[in-house]
Amino acid sequence: MRSGARLLALALPLLLAACGGSGDTAAPAEAADVRAALEARLLGRNLSYRWVVCVRTEASFGRSPVFRCNVNFGEPHIVRYCATLEDGHFVTNREEPKMRCGRDAAP
Repeated sequence: MRSGARLLALALPLLLAACGGSGDTAAPAEAADVRAALEARLLGRNLSYRWVVCVRTEASFGRSPVFRCNVNFGEPHIVRYCATLEDGHFVTNREEPKMRCGRDAAP
């Protein structure tokens, strides 16, 4: 067996073991995931919008990060939502009034 093939044969089990993870299959939500879930909800309710922008905040709701999402429903009607994916379920401050996004950092 060549040394490269032998090295690969030895490294493969270690690589597979390292990729096994810690058993926690739920990755933290990302802004794109939250935006997509909010867009799906808006479309599901037949609401038209121009754009959706979501930004992660320092706040959390339970164990999940909270995102501030601005939705442009048309001139100049922008609505702010606080949203997260908690255990894979999309939740906003409309369902959970205790969820807060915090204040904007910009002056």
